Amino acid sequence: MQTKRLIAIELGAALLLLIPLTAMQFTDEVTWTLSDFVVMGVLLLGTGLVCELVLRTVHNKDYRIGIIAVVLVALFLIWAELAVGIFGTPFAGS
Repeated sequence: MQTKRLIAIELGAALLLLIPLTAMQFTDEVTWTLSDFVVMGVLLLGTGLVCELVLRTVHNKDYRIGIIAVVLVALFLIWAELAVGIFGTPFAGS
C-alpha cells in the first residue's frame, strides 16, 4: 500500500504540472520556464513526500492532521509568494 501511495504522489505531481504545460499550448498568458516547472515539481513532490513521512511515522491521528495541515499551509504560502509576492521577499515573482 505504501508503494502505491508513493506512485500516486509522483503521478499527482506530474498531472498537476501538466495543467500549466497544456495551458501554454493554448494561450500566451501562461508563460512558464523550465525553472518554473522544476521549482513547482520540487514543491509538489517535497510536500507529498513530507506528508507520506508524517503518515508513516506519526501514529496519533490528531497530530497527523495538524502536521499535514501545517505542511499544506506552508506549500500554499510559498506558492503564493513565488507567484505574486504576497510578502514582498526577494523571491517574489512580481
